Amino acid sequence: MKLHRIVALITRHLYLYKRSLARLMEIFYWPFLDLVVWGFITVYLMRFQGQMPGAVTFFLGALILWDVLFRAQQGITISFLEEIWARNLMNLFASPLKPSEFLAATMAMSVFKVMAVSIVMVVAALVFYSYNVFIIGLWLIPFVLNLIVSGWTIGVLTTSLIMRFGQEAEVLAWGMVFLFQPISCVFYPIEVLPNWLQAIAWANPAAHVFEGMRIVLNSATLPLMHLGWAVGLNLLYLTLMIGWFHHTFSVCKERGLLVRVGE
Repeated sequence: MKLHRIVALITRHLYLYKRSLARLMEIFYWPFLDLVVWGFITVYLMRFQGQMPGAVTFFLGALILWDVLFRAQQGITISFLEEIWARNLMNLFASPLKPSEFLAATMAMSVFKVMAVSIVMVVAALVFYSYNVFIIGLWLIPFVLNLIVSGWTIGVLTTSLIMRFGQEAEVLAWGMVFLFQPISCVFYPIEVLPNWLQAIAWANPAAHVFEGMRIVLNSATLPLMHLGWAVGLNLLYLTLMIGWFHHTFSVCKERGLLVRVGE
């Protein structure tokens, strides 16, 4: 064994981190994210000192709804990556296929994945924990629809970044959605966050969905305000992200970047 060859290989891998935000996030952001999310959950639970009503209802319901958002995002992003891994991206866009048609197909795939995974989770929660997610009532429908649209927005953003920056950004396909988890307030109310972070969370449509869920489970109050904000923000962000996707596609097409994606 030669030390200089070992050092050379270590140096080669360290250079990858020099200009790769995705790789740096793996070291610094994800551990920090775990600490922040579970820290806020701990603060939330400590306020009740074990007197929190319906803890299982809150957490299992939040987990199932969070998975809806996650799978909606994955449905778009992984579908795009499948084409990259199969070296089929150029074949697709050399055909008459339009970017809007590609997005529509991936969105449909995301809905299929959400339905399949949701059935598994709902049945598992009922069998293992005697938890029925349908206690949320008819509000479950607009909540789920809004989370799917939020997932689409994050998925389109992630796909655009992978298209633009190539293989080094592929890690975002699994991690991008978790960037939004602290401000989505999945397992704790917005009031637990610091004041400066609350302002950011209110601009997140997913946070309004989870706040609305807690209102439905806690009282008979209708979460119309949260639902209205979620719908409005989702429509705004999805429109912006679709426009950004078309812009990114045009830039990549002009610069020949589509040929090099995944290589």
